[in-house]
Amino acid sequence: MGPGGISPWSLLLILVIVLLLFGTKKLRNVGTDLGGALKGFKSAMNDGEKEAKEAKDSLEQDESQEEDAQTAQRDQVDETEKDKR
Repeated sequence: MGPGGISPWSLLLILVIVLLLFGTKKLRNVGTDLGGALKGFKSAMNDGEKEAKEAKDSLEQDESQEEDAQTAQRDQVDETEKDKR
């Protein structure tokens, strides 16, 4: 028994019937189209991951710059208070 309870001979018979119905040229075209669709999907996923990473890095950089600005402002306030004393 093969996967799902289908024997290898049954799978071979199904393959022969499909080849007779559609022909090898049509099946080759379907395979090419399917491969192209999968390649496009992978490419889109990789592009999406790159964009997400860039957005995350940009956000972290903005937060770091904001923290630096707040620290500088606090230091300036501390110096001003020291000068008043």
